[in-house]
Amino acid sequence: MQATTEETIVSQKTRDLCQSIVDQPEFQIIRQRVEAFLGDEAAKSQYQSVMEKGDALQQRQNAGVPIDNTEIAEFEQQRDALMSNPVARNFLEAQQQMHKTQESVMQFVSKTYELGRVPTLEDFSSGECGSGCGCH
Repeated sequence: MQATTEETIVSQKTRDLCQSIVDQPEFQIIRQRVEAFLGDEAAKSQYQSVMEKGDALQQRQNAGVPIDNTEIAEFEQQRDALMSNPVARNFLEAQQQMHKTQESVMQFVSKTYELGRVPTLEDFSSGECGSGCGCH
């Protein structure tokens, strides 16, 4: 029965965290940018085309297949056009902001498990990344 109580407390605190995120003014901007993108078929198509081309080039490069300069130039031109589209650019910026928030939350949760207590900001500025980071 105790596990159920703990799950309920953790679930409630998680919902509180989610509410705090939603209450941030930046969150509304992110949502507006995502919604604008989702409502713009041309931007979505342009984005999908660039992502598919980039993935195909990456797969070919990983397989050791040569990629000629023309293909690279075409991809860069498509990517530049995508970044010139304000709806697509705002969407990509929103994605980065969401990822940054998710990463921050995960770092705090991971550090909590590592330390066995709630981390302080100093715990993140010690100059060490922690075990398993791969930089040592």
